[in-house]
Amino acid sequence: MYPIDKEFYDMWRREFDSAARCIAEPEEYNKQRYDKTQKEPDFREGEKVLVSTLNSNNAKCPKRMRYSFVGTFTIIRLIGKNAVEVRLTEEFSSKHPVFPVILIKPYHQIGGGNFPSRNNSHTPKDTVEGEDSPGSLKKIMTTMKIILNGKDHRKFFVLCKNQAAEKD
Repeated sequence: MYPIDKEFYDMWRREFDSAARCIAEPEEYNKQRYDKTQKEPDFREGEKVLVSTLNSNNAKCPKRMRYSFVGTFTIIRLIGKNAVEVRLTEEFSSKHPVFPVILIKPYHQIGGGNFPSRNNSHTPKDTVEGEDSPGSLKKIMTTMKIILNGKDHRKFFVLCKNQAAEKD
């Protein structure tokens, strides 16, 4: 081996090591920053999830009218830490059942216990049957929501039976 070859090899090795350090240092820095904020997905088999429509190509409707997530689907199995296989419904049977966890979010069922008044919403009737005496309610024309002393109140504009329109 000639001395010039040894010098060239040493120079090449120093440059190679320097380039490797220049790549490794930012990789380590980025890994630390990512690991600080990222948490491991904690999905389990049998759990109900929603699937993102981000990569779905549905030409039937404009993009802004599509749902962000569809589902609910049940997880059949976990494929490593980064993918899950879900049981698709008949509507989505043409799709592949394996999705990355970044496109999955847990499904939270909202029960009646959390919001008991949701199912019992009361809507006033448009017409009132019964009394025909002057001043009795004939029809609710419109409603308006107003806030008095920090509380919500509804104001009703009505049409009364057997009265002039100015008095309504």
